Amino acid sequence: MSSIVNVSGLGKTYEGGFTALHSVDLEIREGEILALLGPNGAGKTTLISTICGLTNATSGSVTVGGFDIREDWRAARRLIGLVPQEINLEPFEKVGNTVRFSRGLFGLPRDEALIDRVLKSLSLDDKKDERIRHLSGGMKRRVLIAKALVHEPRVLFLDEPTAGVDVELRRDMWELVDQLRADGVTIILTTHYIEEAEAIADRIGVINKGELLLIEDKAALMARLGKKQMVIELAEPVDAIPAGLMDFDLTRSDDGRGLTYTYEAGGKRTGITRLLAAVQGAGLVLADVETKQSSLEEIFVGLVHEGAA
Repeated sequence: MSSIVNVSGLGKTYEGGFTALHSVDLEIREGEILALLGPNGAGKTTLISTICGLTNATSGSVTVGGFDIREDWRAARRLIGLVPQEINLEPFEKVGNTVRFSRGLFGLPRDEALIDRVLKSLSLDDKKDERIRHLSGGMKRRVLIAKALVHEPRVLFLDEPTAGVDVELRRDMWELVDQLRADGVTIILTTHYIEEAEAIADRIGVINKGELLLIEDKAALMARLGKKQMVIELAEPVDAIPAGLMDFDLTRSDDGRGLTYTYEAGGKRTGITRLLAAVQGAGLVLADVETKQSSLEEIFVGLVHEGAA
């Protein structure tokens, strides 16, 4: 799969000396969904703003569709749609005019049929003649998305698109993302809802303190860094872990009926067979066995804490 966005050695240092980005290298594949995860202040918004040409980089380069964001900024920007965190709309303008104006900014001819399709996809078709100031916060967020889509970008940046919005908008948003991906649009999103990234992203990037800690296919990341737990439910409770099982670093449940064993999900030798034999050798009777894998959220928290150490 070819890349549509290429970031090389990207750095951003402000006048006061604060460095928001440290030589970031990143390739974004055409047609993928990339989720950028990171705590507040990690550099997610700065990275997106710099790629979109809204913030000038101190060092490094960015190309979008082969166009340099400095040398060919008009062509590069034409390929990009951005839904920012902040809602900044003209309150007395009508929804339809707001979206129509955004298309005109790119020098594109009027296309009322396209505008109607975009508004309908975001459940805004009945708000076309309503003034922005009369809309709810969730509806204003939908208008931002419509503004980002109306010039038919090939790369769409979503900066915390569902932060503070209702469940219905979140559901509609991800349905729209699925449709855009089916149409070949590349999508980069930042989100605090890690379960959303786990559900829809193809790749995961983790950024902290301006450094890109990793970028990896989601499935491979969870297999490589994820841990699995096997919970052994005993037929009879035990007051303590038997001496013959001490080498397995088990955790006993409060009621004494459960023993939890943690192991590497991608490990070639999990030790499970040896553990089960040792359990039987200790005279314990199994009632049930259950396994579960760590979530993307647990992996993310571990990476950030490790990077901060």
